[in-house]
Amino acid sequence: MGAAMKQAHILCLDLEGGGMDEVARRLQQLGWQVTLAADAAAAPLAQRDAGVGLLGVGTARPQTLELVERCLQSAPGMEWVALCEEVALEGVAFRRQALESFFDYQVMPLDWPAMQHVLEHLERRARLRQCQSQPAAAGDALGMVGRSAGMQQLRQDIAKVAQTQASVLIGGESGTGKELAARAIHDCSTRRDRPFVAINCAAVAPALIQSELFGHERGAFTGAAAQKRGLIETAQGGTLFLDEIGDLPLDLQAHLLRFLQNRTLTRVGGLVDIEVDVRVVAASHVDLASAVAQGRFREDLFYRLNVLALQVPPLRERIEDVPELAQHFFARCAADRPARLQGFSRQALAAMLGYAWPGNVRELYNRVLRAVVMSDARWIGVADLGLPRTQLVAGAQLDLARTQAEREAIHQTLSRVGNNITHAARDLGISRMTLYRLMDKHGLALPAREVQDAHWRRENLR
Repeated sequence: MGAAMKQAHILCLDLEGGGMDEVARRLQQLGWQVTLAADAAAAPLAQRDAGVGLLGVGTARPQTLELVERCLQSAPGMEWVALCEEVALEGVAFRRQALESFFDYQVMPLDWPAMQHVLEHLERRARLRQCQSQPAAAGDALGMVGRSAGMQQLRQDIAKVAQTQASVLIGGESGTGKELAARAIHDCSTRRDRPFVAINCAAVAPALIQSELFGHERGAFTGAAAQKRGLIETAQGGTLFLDEIGDLPLDLQAHLLRFLQNRTLTRVGGLVDIEVDVRVVAASHVDLASAVAQGRFREDLFYRLNVLALQVPPLRERIEDVPELAQHFFARCAADRPARLQGFSRQALAAMLGYAWPGNVRELYNRVLRAVVMSDARWIGVADLGLPRTQLVAGAQLDLARTQAEREAIHQTLSRVGNNITHAARDLGISRMTLYRLMDKHGLALPAREVQDAHWRRENLR
């Protein structure tokens, strides 16, 4: 082991009195820093320095499994390996726990060359996890997450239009993040130090929207006990974002058109024209050009708003951004998640990549939030997200190609090393347990002669 590896710290926790003293001594001889804890109560202090933990679970009795849960919850950032007796694998509860919560398991007495390989791999994973746990910026400088071509183009377009004062019309389906794009335009513009005021035209009652936008004078209508400035006025010097502009009533469209032409407004019940300097950014999930053709939107207002146009891509067209977005939302929900919850299972990530996302980014956030609340395991599963397992989109061919490439890589590696599981796992950079899972997934099995030889070697080398 190299010098860097000698400084790695391992916690050895014996839950059933299964000979962890000898394991700890052997690890120290191999150059590892070891802390030996006699029970779960003594573990938390040691976990602050250790990134890798060995849990001696013995025969995995029910009371032992409860202690295991307590240890996992108290150290969510650690990588764990279970050390067990052969009989423990006969228990359904332990097998489920091993699959969900442990990186690997090893049967006592230990196969030390294999154990050494697993620990070195785990130490590298622990260091990566430690780096990943550092606070990350919430998206890029624009507050946006994703590296797809569509998002790169959107960032470039925002940077261009932000340098002008012309009106901007943002298109995109519901839930794609149009308000986020509007705020990014404001933050990149010379108006960044002035107000950003947003109003959803579809969420305000038609009887109130004129007063909300333009304000009113005292006594203008029943209940108007005092003068009120409208949202357009409160955005003085800054940016006014009109979301779902397509739902603005036709009579108010005329008032908005007059404001865009003259840059003056008149409060409801007022007689004085008020000059207001704001930049207008509008957004709609409907095609305003079609709405114009159908007589539902004024053509002259459409051309006033559509000076500069941006399009926010739907999530299904930037599906490669889903894992990064999901991790970003998972981090945002960190305060609400159980201590043991670590992230998404491989199956959950595959399901998210294979889903059409009709609700776009908003739906993804809501599903991640739901999963954080509902998940009982260490890794969020497909059921926690409420996603179907079989629904595929056009990108499914890419997933199929990845699956085929994975199977071929495992098959070729096994052939090259003479079907030696330990060597194949080392070359692939995974644990033996993971390799066995992948072999089962792809229907790969060792020849009967190799299975018998492996069993003979295991029995005679003990």
